[in-house]
This record gives sequence, structure tokens and C-alpha cells, in this order.
Amino acid sequence: MSFPQLRMRRLRKTESIRALVRENYVDVGDFVYPLFVVEGKGIRDEIKSMPDIFHFSVDRLVREIEELSELHVPAVILFGVVNEKDEVGSGAYRAKGIVQQAIHKIKKASPGMLVITDVCLCEYTSHGHCGVVSDGYVDNDRTLPLLAKMALSHVEAGADIVAPSDMMDGRVSVIREAMDANGFSTIPILAYSAKYASGFYGPFREAAGSAPQFGDRKSYQMDPANSREALREIEQDILEGADIVMVKPALSYLDVIRLARDKYNYPLAAYNVSGEYAMVKAAAKMGWVDERRVTLEILNSIKRAGADIILTYHAKQVARWMMEQDK
Repeated sequence: MSFPQLRMRRLRKTESIRALVRENYVDVGDFVYPLFVVEGKGIRDEIKSMPDIFHFSVDRLVREIEELSELHVPAVILFGVVNEKDEVGSGAYRAKGIVQQAIHKIKKASPGMLVITDVCLCEYTSHGHCGVVSDGYVDNDRTLPLLAKMALSHVEAGADIVAPSDMMDGRVSVIREAMDANGFSTIPILAYSAKYASGFYGPFREAAGSAPQFGDRKSYQMDPANSREALREIEQDILEGADIVMVKPALSYLDVIRLARDKYNYPLAAYNVSGEYAMVKAAAKMGWVDERRVTLEILNSIKRAGADIILTYHAKQVARWMMEQDK
């Protein structure tokens, strides 16, 4: 059939018809909201490069979690920001570390809130790299047991899911073995499987205080030019025991999300990262884009590419928009 019998615009005539044939829906239930937890008390400070995103001390987390629950955002991912750092990131795996305290607080206040924890040493090391540094190079194998200790300390504190983001080879296997050996075989691993050495992480590094003090992360994070390599990384993490895999960043890597969706029948997450968020906020502030329209278009593109789960700083705002729409 062809024009004039076939008229594609028939199914675009009204919003009711468009909704009826819509192929993808972004839902609040898809979202994971990042939270930055800092040491101290009474702190709720806006992050300059990420408008409407805050540093929270543990005592200020409860109200934020209550608000997320009211908005039906189902999950958070925690990032710790500490004052004292050392070469091996020992603050990451202390039983009473900042993230461990935050987990206790959140689970006590809202047992139904899903708590995911980022497992990486970069926020805790004095040099800002994601692992132990030997002779100027990040030592993969010396880093692995520390990541396992960090993950284990999180689940002992009550975390529901651990999410290794370090990009060390073999870390999923080591974390899985440590958790299984200590009675946590039911805890899922959300692996940052295809994490690229991206320029879109700038605002996050300000927020987490995690910029490397020398060099860069290109020796362990992926080359942005590669996509076939991403599939190898994802496959390796699945073989090592990952339950959910992730592509990060999302917006410039929609093709990688689609490749992963087509090849693997596993839950797939995508991280709509800080730089992507900050660009929308900055353009909207200047009046150059419609923030609501552009945000929803971006999130739809991530969902359309194949992501099941979206980690996004837009989660609260989008949840409010959706609640307003439903009234």
C-alpha cells in the first residue's frame, strides 16, 4: 500500500490516537536518583554545576527520601564525599563510613526505598583514581580486594544492590565471590559494564570531589570511539555474575545501548550523566530550550534505545511533571 491509500499522519491526528499507538513510555518506576552524601551535620548545599542537585549530610537525608517516596521514585544510588582521603581509599570500606551511615538512615526511615551503592574508590583516594596506584599506573589486581571489601561493607549496612563503576578487570567476579562467601548470595550486582572515558563527567567530579590528581582514566575506562568492545565488556561482566548491566553515559551512546539490548537478554541500565543534565539546565536557564520538552525527549530516546532502568538527575522533576499531568 502507498500514498494516497497509506497516510502515516492518520495516526498522529490527535493526542488520544498518538497515545494509543505510542511505542515507548518513560515511567517514574524506571528511575534511579543519584544522591551525594557528605560528612557533617545540617548540610543541604546546592552543587553549583548541577542546579537543583544537592550535597546532603546524613541527618538531612530523611526528608529527601520522604519526598522521593511521595513522588514514587523507587530507587537511589549513593555516592560518598569524604574530607579525609588516602592512597588506598580506606574510607570507602569502613563499617561506619559515610555511605554506610547513609544506608542505615535511609533503610530505617523508608524500608521500601531501593538503595543502590556505587562501588569505586575514586571519591576516597588522595590521587582521585579508581584504584590503587603503583608507579603511576592503576594496579588492577591490587584494587580488586578493596572493591570487594567496599561492596561487602555496603551490603552489611543494608544496601539492596551494589554497583561497581571502577572498570577494573575481574571486579564483578571478586565482588560476587565475596558476597556469596559471606551470606549475601541474594544481593544483585549492577555492573557499570560499558563505562566510557567521557567528557560528560565534569559536574559529577566537582560534586564528588573525584577528579584525578594526575593523568586521566583512559587506561581503564573505555575509548569513546569503540562500540564492539562494549559488547565484550558486557559479556564478561555477565559471565562473572552481573545481574544488571549498564552503559554510561547514555545520550552520546544510544547506539551502544541498542547494541546491548539486541544482543543480551539482561536488564539494561543507562546513566544519564551529570554533563548531560547540566547542559539542559544551562540551555533552559538561557531560554534556548524548553526544559520539560527536551528532558522528556532525552529520556524517551534512552528508553527507545532499549534501556530498562535510567539513572538520572532529572528524576524528581520529571516525577513532579507526571504527577501534575495526572491531576
